[in-house]
Amino acid sequence: MAGVQSAAAVRVAELVATLSLAADLGLGQPMAHCMRQTVLALRVARRVGAGESELVATYYTGLLRNVYCHADAYEQAKWFGDDIALKAYSYEEGADSVFAVLKLVGSGERGLARAGRIVSFPISGIKEIRAFLLTHSTLASQFAGRIGLDELACESLRTAYERWDGKGEPNRLKGDRIPLPSRLVTLTASAEVYNRLGGARRARELVRRQRGRELDPALADLFVAEADELLDGLEEAAAWEAIIDAEPRLGRVVAGAELDEVLEAMADLVDLKSPHLAGHSRGVANLAAEAARLAGLPPDEQRLIRRAGLVHDLGRLGVSNAIWDKPGPLSASELERVRLHPYLTDRMLTRVEALACVREVAARNHERLDGSGYPRGLAGGSLTYADRLLATADVYHALTEWRPHRRARATAEAGDELRSQARAGRLDGEAVNAVLRAAGHRAPARREWPAGLTAREVEVLGLLARGHSNKEIAQRLVVTPKTVSNHVEHIYGKIAVSTRAAAALFAMQHGLVGSFEAAS
Repeated sequence: MAGVQSAAAVRVAELVATLSLAADLGLGQPMAHCMRQTVLALRVARRVGAGESELVATYYTGLLRNVYCHADAYEQAKWFGDDIALKAYSYEEGADSVFAVLKLVGSGERGLARAGRIVSFPISGIKEIRAFLLTHSTLASQFAGRIGLDELACESLRTAYERWDGKGEPNRLKGDRIPLPSRLVTLTASAEVYNRLGGARRARELVRRQRGRELDPALADLFVAEADELLDGLEEAAAWEAIIDAEPRLGRVVAGAELDEVLEAMADLVDLKSPHLAGHSRGVANLAAEAARLAGLPPDEQRLIRRAGLVHDLGRLGVSNAIWDKPGPLSASELERVRLHPYLTDRMLTRVEALACVREVAARNHERLDGSGYPRGLAGGSLTYADRLLATADVYHALTEWRPHRRARATAEAGDELRSQARAGRLDGEAVNAVLRAAGHRAPARREWPAGLTAREVEVLGLLARGHSNKEIAQRLVVTPKTVSNHVEHIYGKIAVSTRAAAALFAMQHGLVGSFEAAS
């Protein structure tokens, strides 16, 4: 099929640029916003004499700064309704303080429910927003380390939300204690939006207003003086080929197991979108690959299917958690947004030529044999066996996971549903048989857990990753909330995290939640 392509080498810059497109969607911005802010930051960097390592860090900070902004979208949606609308507002209205979003608290709620949100926001909401920024910067920095970036790039991402005046997060760093790449991208992130909305004049106004507050005064002055030249031809300079060529020095190229590791990191990043999805992409990928093995597919096709499973849900980042986490039926317009997400996956990966066949399979995971699927309504002969296997694995894995509008199905029920869909002509019968055979071989229970966690702590961590409160976990486990609080404190200490999103990422990376694992 495409075994050779499935093992092709990929530049890390291409994968990072793909993630930046996902970040654009999550921020409510047009695609290539992060690319444009990166090009603009590099132009300013060269004018101030940045060295090569600073240019590299600026490049990757510009592309990666916001890729984890969806990590706590579940919590954002609880406070503000539509998490994507919140972030779009914070950019387009120039909201450079956590207090500026107060008017959005309780959006999507009415009456006493909204009043309750507004009253509680000053007590716990502002603290939670600051925790969001810590999560975003910490996870982005960790991701940078995983893909082989140097310490300056990692540090620049850790400090991506610090402010010149020392009122930023998470460490209240002030002035030039903030690395230059962080200061550059802080300047260009909002300036790019304002230039797009109102041209150089409006971008200058924003930068003048934020000078000495959020922004480095020297960088702000340079931008104001040279804005016309700095902004000239920005759209063309941020086109795909141009942004890949703009990498200050040729970075890593990954293939084989290294490529799998980066794709796994991308899968985990996507699955942080909602607690109900924790471990979903890895689980689907592993289940589909095991089904492919049992069906006798060659190793290259098994690898191709697993990689498609890892990236099949990238497009979810373009849909608000107000939809994904809605407990009741979706409206017609909400259903259309859901049906769009495989198309967004396809669009984000379309320029990564080495993953062309991976992309094709990933983007078809919601198509059905009878043409009733989406987004393209493909049917029958248009769908390869790889397409059919991944689609079936996705259905099975999703059925066995809890969703806001339904309980998790028992494995027997999920199997019955797959057989029913095969009889109805929606799923392929052979693919159903392969997936059900694979699903019968799960890994045996572990006796030794990572980071010294106990079996009970793993149980608590799994519920925590799914978004349950301490009170809800206590009810599930028939213990007191105080006992759960103690467990959570011990878990955080052992795995060295401080937020639910970071704990969920640890759980996904170690197969403690959601992920199907074939027996060895």
